[in-house]
Amino acid sequence: MRPIKIEARKGHEIVASHILQRIESGELKPGQKLPSVVDLAAAYGVGRSTIREAVSALKATGWLDVRHGGGTFVSPVLPAGARGDTADLFKDAESVLELLEVRKALETEAAALAAERRTAEDLGKMRAILLRMEQVMLDADTSEGERADVQFHTAIAAASGNSLLLQLMESISLRLGDSIRRTRELWFYEEQATAERLLEEHKSIFAAIEVRDKEAAAARIGAHLAKVENVLKPALRDAVSAESAEE
Repeated sequence: MRPIKIEARKGHEIVASHILQRIESGELKPGQKLPSVVDLAAAYGVGRSTIREAVSALKATGWLDVRHGGGTFVSPVLPAGARGDTADLFKDAESVLELLEVRKALETEAAALAAERRTAEDLGKMRAILLRMEQVMLDADTSEGERADVQFHTAIAAASGNSLLLQLMESISLRLGDSIRRTRELWFYEEQATAERLLEEHKSIFAAIEVRDKEAAAARIGAHLAKVENVLKPALRDAVSAESAEE
């Protein structure tokens, strides 16, 4: 396959769409192994993180099967029905807010399960992410801060030991995409004090998981996400109103 240049903005969505087109056209067949992340990144002219995001999105929706240590494959059994255009599903604020509500319900249970089932490896991953969150806060790197934030919540879902819950979490996080990025950058990382408070909330969630306190873990992540939802509501609705005015 000849190199395909992808724009940095929404690159993972473009890559995922192209891979999906190749699957639907029959170019990539069920059970077929995809090239490595390194090779795909070179072919599409993007970074490895962009490829990983694209693969995660297609995995979450049932198109790809990722085998740890074995590579990435087209799912043996493809999702039924036409793909459709998912953009319209998240066009208005209510759709995004509904997704946030689902995310809150999922993550509350994920945190409780993580407190019960987490391994030393899970804790190590979460500690490393928290350290990175602290560093990017000091560097005032809003983009990397958003990525680390999402990675922390995904790590909690992974620590739950429930692979389906993890896939649902990955799918929702990716589909919220730009709305989460825009509003978090606007509201959460605008002031140092706000960033510090959010970091402490994440550390508090981690502490409950570390000592296996299921009730505290669920309560703390629930309270944290409720704040996130309340902050996002006006920003999302303002964005929709602005888009409607332009039409």
